[in-house]
Amino acid sequence: MNSEIQFKQLRRWNIEAAILHFVSGIAMVALSTDMKVPVMTSFLKFNVASQSLVPDQQVWFRLPLGILVASFLFISALAHLIIATSYNKKYNAGLIKGINKARWVEYALSSSIMIVVISTLVGISDVAALIPIFFVNVAMILFGWMMELHNGSTGSPQVGSIALTTGQKTDWTAFIFGCITGIAPWLAIGLYLWSPGSASNPPTFVYWIFFSIFVFFNIFALNQFLQYKKIGKWKNYLYGERAYIILSFVAKSLLAWQVFAGTLRP
Repeated sequence: MNSEIQFKQLRRWNIEAAILHFVSGIAMVALSTDMKVPVMTSFLKFNVASQSLVPDQQVWFRLPLGILVASFLFISALAHLIIATSYNKKYNAGLIKGINKARWVEYALSSSIMIVVISTLVGISDVAALIPIFFVNVAMILFGWMMELHNGSTGSPQVGSIALTTGQKTDWTAFIFGCITGIAPWLAIGLYLWSPGSASNPPTFVYWIFFSIFVFFNIFALNQFLQYKKIGKWKNYLYGERAYIILSFVAKSLLAWQVFAGTLRP
């Protein structure tokens, strides 16, 4: 298929994704209850009676869960809209080189909010845990950006009819580092799901969220792997780009509406 036709199709897909994300975000805000999740601080204070240091845990503030969930939908809607309009020429020029910087900027924000949402649902509430979880996920996404930056002209043998092969061997360093980094938040969340030493367990819907979104996060990595291994239809970089758009919409919608059904519905 001619690359210009594929660029037009991707523009349409981005417009449609922007609309769907925006509508979903509006529905989330309009339909959700005002449930809030606590963000805690935990310090030590000196107990005069026992002459020892004891924990002093306090609620710092409460996050409205519905707004938090809607935020990553709105971020995605805005990113797709910008890509389809003012940034479209730079977007297409980047795709020719095998890189989409806008994707990684959006993912760094939206997927990191997603992982924070999942963390709060299993009971991770200390601000000193939530901040690192957010930024470790950001780092994972930025490794994805680095993967394309290092291999942009070699990651796909073609973009439509545009040849990109330079003969340079693909550098997998950033991909491997991203996989190592990305597992950290899931290990923390998994530990809380396991709840060692506690009689408390999250509700069933949280387990479904954990497994389903974990699978989708890994499919994103698989999509990039297939692009750089040049397997099947992924030989065309634009095929992988379309897959990213679909994966992003499905993963965000799945998380949003699982949270809604589990705890935000009136």
